[in-house]
Amino acid sequence: MAINTRRLVFVSHSGADTWVAKQIAREIADCGATPFLAEAEIDVGADFEEDILAFLERADELVVLITPWALDRPYVWAELGAAWGRRIPIVGLLHGLSAAELQSRPGVPVLLKKRDLLSLNEIQVYLGQLRGRVEGTPGASEEKPE
Repeated sequence: MAINTRRLVFVSHSGADTWVAKQIAREIADCGATPFLAEAEIDVGADFEEDILAFLERADELVVLITPWALDRPYVWAELGAAWGRRIPIVGLLHGLSAAELQSRPGVPVLLKKRDLLSLNEIQVYLGQLRGRVEGTPGASEEKPE
């Protein structure tokens, strides 16, 4: 697995959300960062868990696509926990549920509930901030819609 020195962004998602996650990864790459998607980066027959952990150890931030079905996937929770343990930024993108629905869902840990979550329709806010981090101009961002 060859990784360059650009800002590394781990994209966490459920298998049911692969197509959407690929679109997010493409947008992240367009910002000049290096996205990681397990299905694109891990060879068939490779040690899946080891490759995921190896990238998470180097990732600069984690983007998690939060959908109703992602909340039932153990790997999504493991990836969130690894990012939280490393204290790297965690960006939650909501798709198919609202922040209020996530807040009221039993079993969702505080580490996710306390985040400033964005609707997938607001992804340009995150991408503007990411582009600023990649270019070394913090604060370059798009305004979050009201």
